[in-house]
Amino acid sequence: MAPAEPLAQRPQAEAGGAAPARRPATARERRTDVLVALGTAVVALGLLLALPPLDAADPDTIGETVSYPAVGSAPWTVLTLGLLAQAAALLAARRAPRTTLVVVAAIPVLVAVLAPQAFELFGLTPFAVAVAVVLAALRVPLARLWPALTAAAVLVVIGGAVLWAVTSGGFRASFGQGLTGSIGQGVLQAVGAVGLPLLVTLVVLSRREVRVARTAEATAVDREQDALIDAAVSRERAAMARELHDIAAHHLSGIALMSAVIDRQIDTDPERAHEGVRQVREQSTAVLEDLRRLVGLLRDDSPAERAVETVAGVVDLVERARFRSDVRLDVLAVDRAGGGRPLGDGVGPLAQLAAYRTVQEALANAALHAPGAPCTVTIDDRADDHLVVRVENGPAAVPAQGSTPAGGNGLRGMRERAELVGAGLQVGPTDDGGWLVALTLGREARPESDTTAADPEVAR
Repeated sequence: MAPAEPLAQRPQAEAGGAAPARRPATARERRTDVLVALGTAVVALGLLLALPPLDAADPDTIGETVSYPAVGSAPWTVLTLGLLAQAAALLAARRAPRTTLVVVAAIPVLVAVLAPQAFELFGLTPFAVAVAVVLAALRVPLARLWPALTAAAVLVVIGGAVLWAVTSGGFRASFGQGLTGSIGQGVLQAVGAVGLPLLVTLVVLSRREVRVARTAEATAVDREQDALIDAAVSRERAAMARELHDIAAHHLSGIALMSAVIDRQIDTDPERAHEGVRQVREQSTAVLEDLRRLVGLLRDDSPAERAVETVAGVVDLVERARFRSDVRLDVLAVDRAGGGRPLGDGVGPLAQLAAYRTVQEALANAALHAPGAPCTVTIDDRADDHLVVRVENGPAAVPAQGSTPAGGNGLRGMRERAELVGAGLQVGPTDDGGWLVALTLGREARPESDTTAADPEVAR
């Protein structure tokens, strides 16, 4: 049996409306059509030749003796030609499935009219009709197939009714009784030749469509998972890129500036040059430690050697930055009855990391683009609902060295970090020609019953 074709490739109506050009049948499809027609002919003719000998070998001693037409007689020949014509018509089932179905169902009517003596073997003709029904249902949607199915069923009913009426004399007693009996016989044949094959084919098609739908759904789920994984990988890559940029920009920019100063001092001020070399070594060691820590965070089997940076770590960051430039730190904190509170209290860990990285990037940019300019880092921790970190530097005292026209990754990283934690970022030049970076972080809400922060004893 030929496999079902996709719905978009099923043949259109043979009549009425312009049908799109059909795809030419491939050699494999033509070979399948020939095998289907040949198989139908072989089965029908095999039963035609085998039924009389089998019935003669086991005769029915209770009922009437069945009389089969002799081989080679006129009724037998007409029936044989009808079965062969039905099988030959199946060759066109791919090109015109509905027309083929009607033709295959109409041939038994001619056989019933021309050879009613072949009544006992007439039951072989519905076999080809059932094959045509299956082929048509596989290739044409049911919504466009039902007229042909109805016509085929009516023809089967007519063929069976005509043959039964002629051979059994059902109309001799009364016309109504004969009509009822003949139609009943025809309906039974139509159910067996059209209804049952159609039902089986529809069940097979529905199961196939369910399987295809499940496969498509599984494919869609897999694609969605791949998209989610790709998005997660992209976010992780962006986070890694920000970390690497912050580390490299902070340390390597200082190394580059100190190297330029050492190059000028190595002949005029050897002592200052030696001090600069030691600072370069410290910066190189620091960048190696930061890179090693970052790699440890990315590897499951290598834990990080240092905790995530916080607002309190900005103090150490400024202390290290003083080795290469003029940096001053102002911490504005509230003093509650002498107890105070930890710096950055109430600010989430991710927001504190964003603040640390923002200060780190701002100091690196100040050292790179405004060498020699004073820089002030201010941590304003007095408000109850937010914390402000400001990095402001004056105009460059000497021309910047080592800067490139390309860039912008540092500022973009600041904005991305601020958006990630819901912080406010202000970046831009000042009135005196310097540069200002201000980051405002919100504090997490505390329960009203939490009074431990205001208790001096608990705070201490």
